[in-house]
Amino acid sequence: MSSETIQWLNTNTLIGQTDKRGKAWHYRADDQGDEPNHYPGFIPIEDVRRRLFHWHAEERQIFVQLPCEIDEMTGVNNDGMPVKMVQLADRKAIARSDNGHVMGLFKSGYLPHQYDAWLLDQVAALLDDDLGITSGGILKQGAIAWVEVSVPESITTPEGVIFRPNLLATTSFDGSIATTYKRCVTDVVCDNTRASALSEKGQTVKIYHTSGSKMRLAPAREALAMVHTLADDFAAEVAQLCATTVTEAQWGKFLDAWVEMPKEAGRGKTMAETKRAQLDGLWRHDNRCAPWQGTAHGVLQTVNTWSHHVMNIRKDTPRSERNMLRAVDGTTAAEDAAVFATLSKVLTGV
Repeated sequence: MSSETIQWLNTNTLIGQTDKRGKAWHYRADDQGDEPNHYPGFIPIEDVRRRLFHWHAEERQIFVQLPCEIDEMTGVNNDGMPVKMVQLADRKAIARSDNGHVMGLFKSGYLPHQYDAWLLDQVAALLDDDLGITSGGILKQGAIAWVEVSVPESITTPEGVIFRPNLLATTSFDGSIATTYKRCVTDVVCDNTRASALSEKGQTVKIYHTSGSKMRLAPAREALAMVHTLADDFAAEVAQLCATTVTEAQWGKFLDAWVEMPKEAGRGKTMAETKRAQLDGLWRHDNRCAPWQGTAHGVLQTVNTWSHHVMNIRKDTPRSERNMLRAVDGTTAAEDAAVFATLSKVLTGV
């Protein structure tokens, strides 16, 4: 079904706290072997290191074929013409040490942030009895990795929203993601990722892969400490959103603003009509959204749920992989903020 098959997901992701949160959708007993990737409690740090981050990113030289005279040739090209291999001094490849897979090509100033050091050692000294690793994994054949730190118990707000606060530590070897530590929230009922705060800044710490970058414990410590306060912050935000009324007329205006409707008939208009109908169906009838129909929280939950579970995706990409990538690269948080901004304009009549 993709480069990340179900078997891949069952051997290259680790899932914790399954006694309380259940098994991942891709769990298959036949794929588990002698060492399942599901853990009833927190995942031991050394298991993450041994099972996922046992290899390192290595720098490799890059060579190109150039036309040359016969006395200089080191080989021939596809047309049988003489060529010589010339190193690109200002470029390098980043490859896995265990299987040689090339994950990215970079300028000479790029510094790979090793997974075990930047994602594990950074948080290892910060964990306590109330925080532990609840998931970890690699995607795109090792080019992207994450470690999620969370609390053991889910939290239920008076409005009936069940969630858990997380710290997501992530980085990449394909240039797509800087080393990042950020707060986020998982909606337990529908397994959605939500932004930790719609309008608050300072929720994300980024360190770029440059030759001058150094491992700094302080940013990770600060981000991890915020997990303890995230529950109260998010619960307060949920209360405010649930107390904000969205009338049927305002819901219609939000759909008009959020789903651009082409005037001319065609594929674009059909897709827009389908999306609008899907959103309206979630808003009115889906138990992940309908309990908060008529509120700002319901609007956010509806769009977020549509993006996680309904939106069309590439056939060769599992939805769980796509959702994790969106959480890791900030797409989900940006969309939540955009939904809130659009709804705010509708509610204020701007």
